[in-house]
Parts: sequence; C-alpha cells; structure tokens
Amino acid sequence: MPDESRPPLSKERRQEVFLALVEAQDGGATVQDSRLRAARQFGLEADEVRRIEREGIEGDWPPLG
Repeated sequence: MPDESRPPLSKERRQEVFLALVEAQDGGATVQDSRLRAARQFGLEADEVRRIEREGIEGDWPPLG
C-alpha cells in the first residue's frame, strides 16, 4: 500500500522509475526482478511500481516513445 504520508510522485519522478524498469529489462533482468530493483531504488511498494509501469506503457513514455 502506498505511503499516504508521502506526497504523490511527480510525473518526472514516475518517468525515472519507468526508465529504470526498461533499462533493467534491456540489461537482461526479468520483469519481476526489474520491478523489485526499482522498488528498492526508489523506495516504493511493488504495486506502485506496477502502476507506474502500466502508466508508462500506456503513455508511450521514453524510451518507448
């Protein structure tokens, strides 16, 4: 569950998380491993990372778009 005491992440920060996911997968990490790495790196919960991943794919964020 997201930390309700923390302000929402900016779009720029969410894009950084998404980029980290893509780069980890491009480097050979599995989807699950890339999510775990991003969660640790950015101090997020797994469900937050999945939401950001979905938002990035749907929004065609860089490096995809």
